[in-house]
Amino acid sequence: MPRFLIEITHDDEHDACVKALHALQSLGSHFVTHAEFGCSDGAHAGWLIAELDSREDAERMVPPEFRVGARIVQLQRFSPEHIQSMLAELES
Repeated sequence: MPRFLIEITHDDEHDACVKALHALQSLGSHFVTHAEFGCSDGAHAGWLIAELDSREDAERMVPPEFRVGARIVQLQRFSPEHIQSMLAELES
């Protein structure tokens, strides 16, 4: 099943952090309980990795007020064999 990194951001003020967390919690979003946040280090965003059927499912996980600025990235892991195969293609 595909894995997606979902990133939401908010303004870099304390009040904005509190309001964003409250909005996420109010919707019962998994962001509050399953995401990692960077606010205490000056990166005002939350990141969640989720296994979902599609990008559209990932988009639906983002609360409406955060969808415009959200970033959704499908993740991929590379095995050593896959890397070797790609190198062989590059060399030919």
